[in-house]
Amino acid sequence: MAAPLELSCWGGGWGLPSVHSESLVVMAYAKFSGAPLKVNVIDNTWRGSRGDVPVLTSEDNIVSQPAKILNFLRKQKYNADYELSAKQGADTLAYIALLEEKLLPAMLHTFWVESDNYFSVTKPWFASRIPFPLSLILPGRMSKGALNRILLTRGEPPLYHLREVEAQIYRDAKECLNLLSNRLGTSQFFFGDTPSTLDAYVFGFLAPLYKVRFPKVQLQEHLKQLSNLCRFCDDILNSYFRLSLGDG
Repeated sequence: MAAPLELSCWGGGWGLPSVHSESLVVMAYAKFSGAPLKVNVIDNTWRGSRGDVPVLTSEDNIVSQPAKILNFLRKQKYNADYELSAKQGADTLAYIALLEEKLLPAMLHTFWVESDNYFSVTKPWFASRIPFPLSLILPGRMSKGALNRILLTRGEPPLYHLREVEAQIYRDAKECLNLLSNRLGTSQFFFGDTPSTLDAYVFGFLAPLYKVRFPKVQLQEHLKQLSNLCRFCDDILNSYFRLSLGDG
């Protein structure tokens, strides 16, 4: 019998099994590949210290970061990509790189840097799931980490300051969403009728942006105009997560 696979991740809300993109990527891939994950949702008894989830535990292995977790699952014979051609495999890597370069900075900004969103939605949600006194410290640390990550990818000359960076990252993100919408077209998934790694990543990135209710919704409004991407998120939620969501 295979060793049990346990995933520690941030939990859900707004009809999502997790509001955290990286946790959602792993949860979706596990559903697509049939990996039998036991999901441990972080609550205020959590003993972690840095917010570096998701984390997969299996016997002697502890694996973090979505790409490494997905590779580990593939080695355990849970492979959502076995029907893909070499070209589709290369396309997968290219689109994941595009998501991380073009969409991620704007997502981080929407959740962690845009002050109305951070103080009214993101900070209270995460703080309520972190034990005191860490709940006073960790959301701010995560916000600072998000800002540093944005500036690291976008803060080179001539865009030194966040205000100058902001317009560019939202332009890039909208362009990325348009490319994804054009690539998906009328298909159910990105490579036909069966979901793969790319679908897990796109779902993980888009679903929180689509569902979480923020006061400032610049990028969300653009996403909601792309009806095939919204349908894509809804279909995955209904097909793969409906039983585990409860009333969410």
